[in-house]
Amino acid sequence: MTTYIAPTADVSETAKIGDDVKIWHLAQVREEASLGDNCIVGRGAYVDHGVTVGQNSKIQNYALVYAPAVLGVGVFIGPAAVLANDMFPRAATPDLELKSGDDWDPQGTTIGDGASIGARAVLIPGLSIGAWSMIAAGAVVTRDVPPHALMVGVPARRVGWVGRSGKPCVRQGDDWVDSDTGVLYQESDGQLKELS
Repeated sequence: MTTYIAPTADVSETAKIGDDVKIWHLAQVREEASLGDNCIVGRGAYVDHGVTVGQNSKIQNYALVYAPAVLGVGVFIGPAAVLANDMFPRAATPDLELKSGDDWDPQGTTIGDGASIGARAVLIPGLSIGAWSMIAAGAVVTRDVPPHALMVGVPARRVGWVGRSGKPCVRQGDDWVDSDTGVLYQESDGQLKELS
């Protein structure tokens, strides 16, 4: 396999593109962005300047990943999901002068390894999304998400836990078990930890 960049994609010469990456029709990868090996960037997706994407990650069609986001290994960003970066968006200053890049302080989202962000989900700026968590389609995430959390709604709230498979965990005595892999987890203080 080799890296493929569609002729209609817009990929900056200063972007760092790993091996076996696929960048599809009308996608844009900005200056100094970094895509690890085996990443896929879908049709019309946008990866902002300086964004880091870990290997084996997938950014689906029309998703928008704004700087300074950092995505771990094996992260899934669903179609039309938005990782916002401006808590107080305005086009103009209080004097109605057009704002410049110096007039605001972007806040990026950090997404842990293996996490999944559903289609059309919105993540407000500056959040930390835990490893192996699952954000449901259409959710609006307004606070940090612990690892393995299953988040749904507007605003998003935790309704359960998911294992590394992405399938819901089920209660087994005092512990939780991944319904697909059988791996056991323990819940403590609002966190889920894999039992070794």
